[in-house]
Amino acid sequence: DCCKPSCAWSRAGITSPVRTCDIKDKPLANGVTAQSGCNGGTSFMCSDQSPWAINDNLAYGFAAVTASNPTCCSCYKLTFTSTSIRGKTMIVQATNTGNDVSGTQFDLAIPGGGFGQFDGCSKEWSATSSTWGAQYGGPNTNTCSAFPAALKPGCGFRWGWMQGQSNPDVTYQQVTCPAAIVARSGCSVSGYTAPRAADMDSTLETETETASIPLTTTRTLPTQTTLTTSTQKASAPTSLGGDDDEECEA
Repeated sequence: DCCKPSCAWSRAGITSPVRTCDIKDKPLANGVTAQSGCNGGTSFMCSDQSPWAINDNLAYGFAAVTASNPTCCSCYKLTFTSTSIRGKTMIVQATNTGNDVSGTQFDLAIPGGGFGQFDGCSKEWSATSSTWGAQYGGPNTNTCSAFPAALKPGCGFRWGWMQGQSNPDVTYQQVTCPAAIVARSGCSVSGYTAPRAADMDSTLETETETASIPLTTTRTLPTQTTLTTSTQKASAPTSLGGDDDEECEA
């Protein structure tokens, strides 16, 4: 939806909230207190809070989780269990929340995945339905060439690494946040130290995707995994901090 992420506000337990940007995609010095662009303010989701591939089977990104039990700045390893991307894994950080997100759903933030419940993309990026597609789900074909340059890589992630799949099922595990993810979002919580995050990055980016990742929770989600793509969430069609979301349900 491109609005200011819910986890960009000051919350108990958060060492530093999610970094936000102005309407020109420049980091805001007063991002924590600035009002959301969707409420007449100056704060929007930054374009670099989009997903990216580490290799053919591992990717990093950001997602929205249920507003009823938010876990801001926590990270989760999603293992896809359906469609052509079955077996691939993606580590996402919870940077946003949504009243329309269920307890076992992750709304992936992917540009071009649909505006979702709110729409700040039209204001921040002059988005149009002809390019950005339906409110939920985005376009049915690859329209990334018509997106702003800053959003094209994130948009292409949906059609490349995700092979155009929407709402795949997943299982998930809570993990230590990779340093590369925290570097983009600026979002961290007590206990996620830089050394641990850096060690995890080193392990994941070389060969073994899951070795040495401290897991605190392992759950198998029902087959209703919804991955919506909307601007700042992470549901299955694509959404990126300033784009849309894709939903994944476990």
